[in-house]
Amino acid sequence: MDFSWGSELTSIRREAERLCEPFDDDYWSRCDEAHEFPWAFYRAFAEQGWIGILVPEAYGGAGLGTLHAGALLNAVAASAGAQNAASTLHLSIFGMGPVIHHGSEELKRRTLPPTASGELHVSFGVTEDDAGTDTSRIRTFARREGDGFVVNGKKVWNTKAQQAQKILLLARTTLREECARPLDGMTLFLANLDPDHVEIREIPKLGRNAVNSNEVYIDELPVSAADVVGEVGRGFYHLLDGLNPERIMIAAEAVGIGRRAVDAAARYAKGRIVFDRPIGQNQAIAHPLADSLSELEAADLLWQKAAWAYDSGEPAGPLANMAKLRASEAAFTACDRALQTFGGFGYAREFHVERYWREARLARIAPISNEMVRSYLAEHVLGLPRSH
Repeated sequence: MDFSWGSELTSIRREAERLCEPFDDDYWSRCDEAHEFPWAFYRAFAEQGWIGILVPEAYGGAGLGTLHAGALLNAVAASAGAQNAASTLHLSIFGMGPVIHHGSEELKRRTLPPTASGELHVSFGVTEDDAGTDTSRIRTFARREGDGFVVNGKKVWNTKAQQAQKILLLARTTLREECARPLDGMTLFLANLDPDHVEIREIPKLGRNAVNSNEVYIDELPVSAADVVGEVGRGFYHLLDGLNPERIMIAAEAVGIGRRAVDAAARYAKGRIVFDRPIGQNQAIAHPLADSLSELEAADLLWQKAAWAYDSGEPAGPLANMAKLRASEAAFTACDRALQTFGGFGYAREFHVERYWREARLARIAPISNEMVRSYLAEHVLGLPRSH
């Protein structure tokens, strides 16, 4: 085994750091407070071709793997932008995975080049408020009409829906009770977010406010058969080529945010003098930060192993979920310890750790809660009885 990153991955990380450098904590605080999408940051990466890191070269992308994308987003999340910065990019990077792996040649040629250039924004339309993590119970339905479909329903937690022109939309095409298996009978569409048939409402939330989250109401939305991703009725299984990379990316980003917080806390602990000594000299400060340092290092190796498995065609579901679980827990703990290190100043926006803390909390509940990850691992890896 060789744990060195090599020149390619190292170069990706350094380039990400270079592009992030002009966008400091004050820039991200302004965007977050104003709920303003960070277009300047997005364009800096799009202009250098990084949005297309996973898109095959034949369609204008770099044709690299999940490990490379993880390296990029790990560095992005370790910058001042934390989860805001990572979320600005990551859906554009991994969200089109199902199209790359299962889309028709015509669909790929029509949508992947503008994705790679950063011109096409796509939102993820899977979650529904009355289905939660039981995707088999979604109610959004696409009925056949002529050569195409007409969709009605509602989606929630749609990231960047206000910037997106299209939505990767999972809908039932066969009722659940008519299917042999609960996850059959769903179809994946790359549909237009047509304002004549779609209403988008922003969800006010705790943090990561530079990147919007939304409810999407769909009323009689026409979708061409050419916009079906893969096979009709097998949409959930095609979606897995977006879900597993998403968990890996979230893990890579969480590690980056945790490291950002630990570094900030360590600098503060060296310079903050109380009782005639730096507070970092006290083990009550030093030991928790040392623990987080080691926890983040372990999580860093785990997401890389998951990315390697996915890129190698190995079963990646268990590793992707483990990586998301361990990285999200380590990152939030690191941010919490960092905030505690700053004491009362940690609660003040001036020092920014409260923003890292708010943003790191997200990874424990999205894109799937850590409780559901534990249930998945218990059932599918340990072979224990299903708990839900």
